[in-house]
Amino acid sequence: MLKKYRVRDYDFKLIIMLIAITVVGILVIGSADRSYQSKQILGFVMGLFLMVVISLFDYSTFLNFYWIIYIGNLVLLLLVEFFGEKSNNAQRWVSIAGIRFQPSETAKILLILFYAQYIMKHKETISSPKTIISMLVLLAPPLLLIYRQPDLSTTIMIALLFCVLLFMGGLSYKIIFGVLAIAVPLFVIFLTLVLQPDQTLIKDYQQTRILAWLNPSEYSTSEGYQQDNSKMAIGSGELFGKGLNNNEISSVKNGNFISEPQTDFIFAIVGEELGFAGGCLVVGLLFLITLECLMIARKAKDIAGVLIAAGMATVIGFQSFMNIGVATGIVPNTGIPLPFVSYGLTSLVSLYIGMGFVLNVRLQCVRKYSN
Repeated sequence: MLKKYRVRDYDFKLIIMLIAITVVGILVIGSADRSYQSKQILGFVMGLFLMVVISLFDYSTFLNFYWIIYIGNLVLLLLVEFFGEKSNNAQRWVSIAGIRFQPSETAKILLILFYAQYIMKHKETISSPKTIISMLVLLAPPLLLIYRQPDLSTTIMIALLFCVLLFMGGLSYKIIFGVLAIAVPLFVIFLTLVLQPDQTLIKDYQQTRILAWLNPSEYSTSEGYQQDNSKMAIGSGELFGKGLNNNEISSVKNGNFISEPQTDFIFAIVGEELGFAGGCLVVGLLFLITLECLMIARKAKDIAGVLIAAGMATVIGFQSFMNIGVATGIVPNTGIPLPFVSYGLTSLVSLYIGMGFVLNVRLQCVRKYSN
């Protein structure tokens, strides 16, 4: 349902930050590979338009169709499972009416919307075993389908997102601490098992990435090659970088020492060409966008609004940390995009759609305090 809002209540500060970080991304993508820049600009225009349109509709109206959202998400993921297109040993893309997109990216936003409504409807029994089990059962199919693509990084992202939504939804602290007491030792055991030579829990290339992170010197010419060159590129940028579209022979980017620099290792291009100052600008904008989402969550009119804003904050904050962590060698190579900066139309448009809902949560909370 379309409602009337006052222009002064619109969160222009958030929109300016979103436009700024996307423009930086477009410039850096153009420098990494000019052929991708025009498509990213198209994604920016589409995403911005959809964000503005969605922000003007009451999010509660959309959430009334939460079961349709859930089923639609499952259908898209099943299409990938049976009719998906393969690329780089992964089956993550599907084409519908000539449009090729990645349903695992849209799944993050759709699951936020679904659980926002589901948790609000069951907020009184959120800590009961029946409700928790039902939510886990509903999470299992999309999680399994994404894992099978294979897309371990997105699987972890959605699992973390689910935990945050439960926490923000009011899950009992007793359950939270109980789960942590079990989960931490299990994670240590899991990590120990996946490092064994004959393990079958994860793919071989995923195991190699973890080993390369733990022993970078042993894998410097193979799996650790990308991260080593990424750190070299960031360090070589010094304070203000070598400049966008530079022709320096010593440039890691110009020497093609990083494959797919427009996606997973886009922050290496930021560091090399915009320097420490440019890296701080990107990190600062992503941090402020995440913080703004959390501030909106604090003032939301209902628990669904809280979960939408907090969910988007989780997606942007965690993905930013993981992508920059990979580029700087803090975490193993995961293949997760940098929000609003990495090339990818599905990722960019999905994020803008999510931010459209966040903007409406902000408008709705302003209405709550003005009534």
